[in-house]
Amino acid sequence: MLNYYSTVDNQVLTFSNIITDNNGFEKIKARFERANDKGFDYSEWILPGLSNTKAYGFSEDEIMTQERYLLNNLLLIWEIAREKELIQSA
Repeated sequence: MLNYYSTVDNQVLTFSNIITDNNGFEKIKARFERANDKGFDYSEWILPGLSNTKAYGFSEDEIMTQERYLLNNLLLIWEIAREKELIQSA
């Protein structure tokens, strides 16, 4: 992913810039990663709908905690992605 956001409980959150889909709707892909003995645990999300599209290695409780974290930080993530988009287009 393009933008680093935070590390909490050894889980790294990164996210893409704003993506416009085929229907003209804007979205951001977010990804939590955590190193393990065999590589990485991960979960992938689509914002703003908070859809968990893929996950491996995280418990249901951890997925729910990630969802709350994304919800609590959603506006800031969008703001950062929008700023990066404006900088790249300038």
